[in-house]
Amino acid sequence: MNTADPAGPATAAPEGAHALQGAPALTGIRVVELANFIAGPFIGMLLADHGAEVIKVEAPGSGDGIRSWGGRKNGVGLYHKALNRNKSSVTADLGTALGREAVRRLAANADVVIESFRPGTLERWGLGYDVLAALNPGLVLVRVSGFGQTGPYRLRSGFGSLAEAMTGFAYTNGFPDRPPLLPGFALADTTSGLAGAFLTMAALEARRANGGRGQVVDLPIYDALLTMLGPHVIEFDQLGTVQERSGSRLPLVSPRNTFRTRDGKWIAVSAGAHAVFRRLCAALDVPELADDPLFADNQARRQNADAIEQALQAAVGRFDQEDLVRRFAEHDAPAAPVYSVADLLADPHVAARENIVTVQDEELAGPVRMQNAIGKLSANPARVERAGPGLGAQNRDILIGQLGFTADELAEAGISI
Repeated sequence: MNTADPAGPATAAPEGAHALQGAPALTGIRVVELANFIAGPFIGMLLADHGAEVIKVEAPGSGDGIRSWGGRKNGVGLYHKALNRNKSSVTADLGTALGREAVRRLAANADVVIESFRPGTLERWGLGYDVLAALNPGLVLVRVSGFGQTGPYRLRSGFGSLAEAMTGFAYTNGFPDRPPLLPGFALADTTSGLAGAFLTMAALEARRANGGRGQVVDLPIYDALLTMLGPHVIEFDQLGTVQERSGSRLPLVSPRNTFRTRDGKWIAVSAGAHAVFRRLCAALDVPELADDPLFADNQARRQNADAIEQALQAAVGRFDQEDLVRRFAEHDAPAAPVYSVADLLADPHVAARENIVTVQDEELAGPVRMQNAIGKLSANPARVERAGPGLGAQNRDILIGQLGFTADELAEAGISI
């Protein structure tokens, strides 16, 4: 078992900490990823960004289904390149004896295994936690599924879109006179990935208190989004209220919406505190709105949301977007331009923060840009070093070099090297 400690003692970052940067924080942690599509691989991506060695096991021939999703260039799936960055790829059919033996050998020397099969699948393959933990008592098994390992829905197919519907997100998203809206990206999957990475680190930390023993992390895809939706459960419980669709409005505060500028672009504003609202009005040259009794505080503005938004739209419509961004900054008013991805990549702050990273990729024959790691550690920063690997790119190094299979065994199983 890999006994590297993922969490050292907490210390304050010294001034000039960038000069003291060392290896990424999870260097020495070994992860086996049996997961497909988004939620499970997103966990692996976050761990790999921070230095964990992530070995992705994929089906021979086809690989992870995400390789065929979305835009492609030269036949190469672009989302795969971003989602599976920093990982190694080996191919093995888990329905075969060799594939299952490969997983057992990998798990025997791993800290974490991530899987996203329907509950019971690993057990049918003889790869349940009892088997893996007998080989490696310190192993953490992260099980991502649609509805969890228990409960009446446990065997149902589970995808992020179903979670977005059943948690109440879609019900509250959109406009009151239009159908519920699912998000335009994999919201439930990626929030599950964020939560899954946290739960993985919590389980690794718990090994200290558990005598070096690992455990199972049971993560349904709907769990994280359900919690992130905020007060709708407690407000229904205590007040009987059901949050309905309200467009870009937020029931908690007003104003909070998007407004069209004179040049046909958009700007988003949010001002719950009255002092903030006053600065917003000053930036728009309508200071009198802040003194109107209809808008005297957040509760009053919530009750008169139509009126305040009409007044703000009239004010915003007198300015171009660029002028408004400058005016809002000068008045310390909370507003931001509504960006397309092209706008985002041209923003100087995004460049200064290095939110976008460029790596070279052999399959795409040149540089490729993608989102950088989330946040920054002063002493042990994350690194995006390479895009998602070609299918089975590390078969020779790992299956033969590390696990001891022979070239003939792999060839007989239909695994290319």
